[in-house]
Amino acid sequence: MSSNAVLRPLILASTSRYRAALLNRLGLPFEARNPTVDESEIPGEPPRARATRLAGAKADAFAQQFPDAVVIGGDQVAAAHGTLLNKPGNAANCREQLKLLSQSNADFYTAVAVRCAATNLKVAHVDTTIVRMRALSDAEIDRYIEREQPFDCAGGFKAEALGITLFERMDSEDPTAIVGMPLIWLSGALRSAGYAVP
Repeated sequence: MSSNAVLRPLILASTSRYRAALLNRLGLPFEARNPTVDESEIPGEPPRARATRLAGAKADAFAQQFPDAVVIGGDQVAAAHGTLLNKPGNAANCREQLKLLSQSNADFYTAVAVRCAATNLKVAHVDTTIVRMRALSDAEIDRYIEREQPFDCAGGFKAEALGITLFERMDSEDPTAIVGMPLIWLSGALRSAGYAVP
C-alpha cells in the first residue's frame, strides 16, 4: 500500500477499556465495537486454545459485516493450578484468587486476531506471560484490594499498576500482553496491512 493510499477503517472488536487504551498508543484512528460472541467454556479446552478461539471469533464477528475494514479481536485467558482465573467481580472473589496465586505461578494467554475480508487477511498470535507471585499475607491482599479494586481483571490484579508489587517475577516477550493485547506483534501485523506504525 503506498504512503498516500487511503487506509482501511480499523475496528477493535472489543469493549475492553484496557485494549482500547493499548490500541490508542499506536496513534491510529479506530472504532470499538461490541462483538456478540458466545464465550461459554468448552469442557477440556486448553486455556491457550480458548484464547485463540475467542479472539478469532470476535474478529470474525465484524470481518464479514465490514469487509473493507481491518478488524482486531482479542481475548485473554488466565489459569493457575489447572483452574481458569476469571474476572473476580467483587472483593471476596478477588481475595480468593490472590490467595490461590500466593507463592505460585499464573499463566496468561493473550490472543489477538486480525482480519480483513477484502484482502483475505487472516493472522493471529498468542503471547504467553508467566507471573510468579511472591508469598502474600492476608493483610497485604486486603490492602491491595482496597486500594486498587481490580475486580474486572483476571487473576485479581493489575500488572500495569499497583499489582506489580505482588510479583516475584514476570516472564513475557511483550509487556503489553498481560494488560490485554500484545502490541509488539500487533504493530507488525498492522504495518504489513499498510498502516504507518509509528
